Amino acid sequence: MGSHIEINDTLQLTTAQGFPEDILNLEKHRTTPIQLGDVVDQIFEFQNKPGARIYHLSPIRCFLVHNINGKWVYWGKVLILEQTIKNISKDEQVTSGKYKIIDINDPVYQEMMTKNESPVGLSFF
Repeated sequence: MGSHIEINDTLQLTTAQGFPEDILNLEKHRTTPIQLGDVVDQIFEFQNKPGARIYHLSPIRCFLVHNINGKWVYWGKVLILEQTIKNISKDEQVTSGKYKIIDINDPVYQEMMTKNESPVGLSFF
């Protein structure tokens, strides 16, 4: 009995869940770093994160992580602008919402942060 709600400071997304891989492309970023100006004032949406999750709301930052085939890449920081939890069934919920990117890690820092902050065995690098 009771509720299970996860509190997250990391918005970890697959491309299907709403990571903007067309803009934040890792291969391109490592050659020619993507700048915050490339995404400034854009609002992105995420959807179908399994479970009931509460993300820190603006003005508190969350980390943005791209989940690539189960491996994590830390991209920077976001502000969560909106979030919704929906019941899919009696025992299943999904979380969706909107976010704005407020910081993009340079490639060297991105690799270092990913290696140091990813759960054991989940770093892309």
